[in-house]
Amino acid sequence: MLFKQQALLRQKLLVLGSLAIGSLLYLVARVGSLDRLQPLCPIDGRFGPHGQEEIPLRALQFKRGLLHEFRKGNATKEQIRLHNLLPKAIIIGVRKGGTRALLEMLNLHPAVVKASQEIHFFDNDENYAKGIEWYRKKMPFSYPHQITIEKSPAYFITEEVPERIYKMNSSIKLLIIVREPTTRAISDYTQVLEGKERKNKTYYKFEKLAIDPNTCEVNTKYKAVRTSIYTKHLERWLKYFPIEQFHIVDGDRLIAEPLPELQLVEKFLNLPPRISQYNLYFNATRGFYCLRFNIVFNKCLAGSKGRIHPEVDTSVITKLRKFFHPFNQKFYQITGRTFNWP
Repeated sequence: MLFKQQALLRQKLLVLGSLAIGSLLYLVARVGSLDRLQPLCPIDGRFGPHGQEEIPLRALQFKRGLLHEFRKGNATKEQIRLHNLLPKAIIIGVRKGGTRALLEMLNLHPAVVKASQEIHFFDNDENYAKGIEWYRKKMPFSYPHQITIEKSPAYFITEEVPERIYKMNSSIKLLIIVREPTTRAISDYTQVLEGKERKNKTYYKFEKLAIDPNTCEVNTKYKAVRTSIYTKHLERWLKYFPIEQFHIVDGDRLIAEPLPELQLVEKFLNLPPRISQYNLYFNATRGFYCLRFNIVFNKCLAGSKGRIHPEVDTSVITKLRKFFHPFNQKFYQITGRTFNWP
């Protein structure tokens, strides 16, 4: 009886041992073949019928930690395809013309990647001394087929900037967004005034700054006035770049009817038309258009946009408009674009 029980036990152990060995051999064979397995969705599957890569998920462009992974050498194949590329287009100005709105709206396009902050590389001597690689590292990650864009409104009026940008890229595309000059000057003043009030400081009235009290003429030394003389600044840029490399955006129209202006910019940048009316909706509470990236993600510009301007003496407004008029006419002639400015 004992002998039969021992024989039965040995038989069970042999069966279990055979199963264990078989499982082990299967796992060894499986692991050895893993590197030969083809992925279910190969990279080639992401390309369209003409070999052009489809637009990647925007979230990947801003994924945190990519730079750290690059430095450690742990970046994936997908991440390696991302680069800090120098901008192919720059919004060079003008201040209070709508540069932030333009940048954010262009960012609706899947082939546009924006620098989130103003870099101030070309207009700041200290930053410029840090070199082009410092500037490159300030750019967001992007794919080679995408256009990186930054905006720094001070570029337009800073004398050294045209030559510096030319040395970086003589064929770069340059965007200038303008508003009616007097309105822009008052908006410029309003922003400074708000900053002073936030610090409990006093500030001159606009009229006292814009009009020289000794001559009763327009004070061209006042920066807000000087910035609005668009043609003077543009002429300096034209010493380095042909007019074909500039595109003038109507800042007033961008506020009231943004889509046509954005479509013109798409064409200038040689981008396929992707921004539609779906991406732009009017927010009655805010009083201007907000952005719709998809069914989930919407965005409105900061509350500081659309500040209420102070009341300005009508005679001062009339004097400023009369002063700007000949400069405006020359600006129309140079750019080939006419605006309904007084």
